[in-house]
Amino acid sequence: MSSTTERVDRKAKKREKIVRTALKLFAKQGFYTTTIPEIAGKIGMSVGNLYNYFSSKEILAQEIIREISAYLGSRIREVNDSDLHVREKIRRIVSIYFETARNEPEMIDFFLRVYLSNREVFHEGCEGMICVNEFVTEIMIFFDDGVANGELKNQDFFSAFGLFMGYLGGMVFLNGERILPRRLESYIDDISENIYNALKVP
Repeated sequence: MSSTTERVDRKAKKREKIVRTALKLFAKQGFYTTTIPEIAGKIGMSVGNLYNYFSSKEILAQEIIREISAYLGSRIREVNDSDLHVREKIRRIVSIYFETARNEPEMIDFFLRVYLSNREVFHEGCEGMICVNEFVTEIMIFFDDGVANGELKNQDFFSAFGLFMGYLGGMVFLNGERILPRRLESYIDDISENIYNALKVP
């Protein structure tokens, strides 16, 4: 490996470490409570050096939501590319979201506690759904395919999207607050069936 390649690789790994560390801190403490010096201190980096990677806390937060969107989008793309019936596709998407909440809880916490709760942070360069485009696009493809196949009702995208995400976000929130009497995964079948019944062609 050439010295240039090694340097690029080291920089990419350092950048990823910044993102992962900031993600955990933002998800746990919130956007405004977390500081750049705190993030830098957690990874043994100077504040000045961290700013060489991300010029502001807002830009760092935007990069985090893009990465979360890319991760979820890639998982849902696999579902969209399958030949499964729409009912099973819904179940797979619910499973992916709940699995992410279990294995990568900071991703979902960041989405709910930072991205949705601090929209002013994402106004410049992240307007509308630009920074969650990969995730939203795959959900849109899921709906479009379901309508084209005659399996889902043809309705306004945001109504359907809000219903879907309302179920998922609500259950993850209840789980995070330790209100659910059972493990989150045990609700996959019931939630999937509820979503299917709400979206299917009568």
